[in-house]
Amino acid sequence: MFSRVAASVVSVSAAATSCCVFDFNPQTRFKLSLYSNSPSTCNNNKNKNNILTMDNRPSSSLVTRASANPLQNADDLIDSVETFIFDCDGVIWKGDSLIDGVPETLDMLRTKGKRLVFVTNNSTKSRKQYGKKFETLGLSVNQDEIFASSFAAAAYLTSINFPKDKKVYVIGEEGILKELELAGFQYLGGPDDGGKKIELKPGFYMEHDENVGAVVVGFDRYFNYYKVQYGTLCIRENPGCLFIATNRDAVTHLTDAQEWAGGGSMVGALCGSTQQEPLVVGKPSTFMMDYLSDKFGITKSQICMVGDRLDTDILFGQNGGCKTLLVLSGLLLSHCRCYEFVYA
Repeated sequence: MFSRVAASVVSVSAAATSCCVFDFNPQTRFKLSLYSNSPSTCNNNKNKNNILTMDNRPSSSLVTRASANPLQNADDLIDSVETFIFDCDGVIWKGDSLIDGVPETLDMLRTKGKRLVFVTNNSTKSRKQYGKKFETLGLSVNQDEIFASSFAAAAYLTSINFPKDKKVYVIGEEGILKELELAGFQYLGGPDDGGKKIELKPGFYMEHDENVGAVVVGFDRYFNYYKVQYGTLCIRENPGCLFIATNRDAVTHLTDAQEWAGGGSMVGALCGSTQQEPLVVGKPSTFMMDYLSDKFGITKSQICMVGDRLDTDILFGQNGGCKTLLVLSGLLLSHCRCYEFVYA
């Protein structure tokens, strides 16, 4: 699973700083497959074993290191946890293409009695819509096993007893609207505002709904200046208006051909115009981890987070006190070539 040939996986302890690479092909029963871990090879881009090198990561948040502790027995990792949380984009699928080996690996873990949960920062779909995508890809996944950041936004508002007489302005797509509706919240915006334009003429004053108590920003393919201005007015001028982001991902997998600007680009526009930082409910915020732990009654040390991003998936697991597993099937492959890394 998780790579073009036989998925290489990096295991990063929630407590330790080192990591290693091993084969995640169920037919070889997680055969250990370590690559060169000498400092010299980390800087040699011609070395075929240099799977990961930190090219485009901020030096303040990520550093390279020469040592790595090998994972001696992958079965020990599997036996040490009861729940595996999987990211979706770049781990289960890329665009609309299922990643090789995923069905076999999920079946193997279910056979071992492991609980599987699927978490995604992509807010464009609701849990029900993601359930249909899993089904289309031939995967049997229950809706209760799916947690999208669209749902996290609605769940957060519910958790703080957000007043039902207040409205939510949405910069995002249908997934957020559906989850807000299921939670009983009033909303406006979303795709309907995608075609709206502002006629900038002398004396023009843009009105906004003063009853908006929260602005939720997620990935939005219909993003425009109208939405930026409307959301800015609500946050700046409505007393106590919340600024909530489903995620701050820099890039996302819209297709399997390349990376695309992610939800963080939309959130960044509002950060710039309001001079405020949002409350993030998606990864790496611990809100979803706390929610899942409470919902299923799981001790966090009994969870392993599986993802393809250091800055969201792995940090999400580390922040939540879980074990983490970094796969080389998604975003990381285009950013890195040497697997020896830690969070500073």
